[in-house]
Amino acid sequence: MASAVTQPDLGVVILNWNTRDLLRDCLRSVFASTGLTYRVCVVDNHSPDGSADMVAAEFPRAELIRNPVNNGYAAGNNLGLRALGFDRGRLDGPRYALLLNPDTVVPPDALARMAAHLDAHPEAGIAGPRLVLPDGRLDLACRRSFPTPEVAFYRLTGLSLLFPHSRLFGRYNLTYLDPGQETVVDSVVGAFMLVRREAIARAGLLDENFFMYGEDLDWALEIRKAGWNARYFPDVTVLHVKRAASRRSSRAQIAFHEAMLYFYRKHYRGVTNPLLGGLVVVGIRANLWWTRLREAVLPRR
Repeated sequence: MASAVTQPDLGVVILNWNTRDLLRDCLRSVFASTGLTYRVCVVDNHSPDGSADMVAAEFPRAELIRNPVNNGYAAGNNLGLRALGFDRGRLDGPRYALLLNPDTVVPPDALARMAAHLDAHPEAGIAGPRLVLPDGRLDLACRRSFPTPEVAFYRLTGLSLLFPHSRLFGRYNLTYLDPGQETVVDSVVGAFMLVRREAIARAGLLDENFFMYGEDLDWALEIRKAGWNARYFPDVTVLHVKRAASRRSSRAQIAFHEAMLYFYRKHYRGVTNPLLGGLVVVGIRANLWWTRLREAVLPRR
């Protein structure tokens, strides 16, 4: 009788588009990780910069998927998650999945310490570390509240910027909390999002209606509905260059506002006061219209 295949602790999915040199640095840091077993799957979303060839030549341990089209962040990550054994109802893959952006660099013990944190908190389905930008500032997206209509209104009107230390107006990025405070949050960011296998089995994969942006918040909300919370663990710090690919993409700039609109319609339209909901939709549509106009007049390379 054949023995069962031993699964690694962690399955890492790195979705790449056109960030070859940053991806190289990211993979070097991942393969220097210690303290746990892991598989690494790189999904290249049809990059024109030779990223996929670089991975094949320099990182033979990485499992490479050459996606023939760039069909977005959610769809690309789902390719990698399925390849590593994650999907709704599946419990035969690694214990944890990690969505990791190619513009990150992880310390050697980061993956093991994050996995140990989830081991210590069985009620948590998601965990994320402190993310810092190259200038040392906190990447505010690494700990967030769900963008309910009320929270979105504070953000769209600028109240969150005017009063960042307010527990009312600063709720989206939790700017009233010390960055070093470990806490339960609504969501972390998809740049480093560690997810429990059982949570994926129950909640399913990322919603591919999101092209880019919003899919991590949506996944966190679906996992919350399935019975798990999310945790911010600042004892681990990861470098995040931030928007290394998206800042060069006109499609990504537009997708941000489209994602906000879709998120509202999916989760909140049916349960929101029509006046407040209308104000939020008007604000999102105004930003979407302005972004489309700007990108049409000043297209990005």
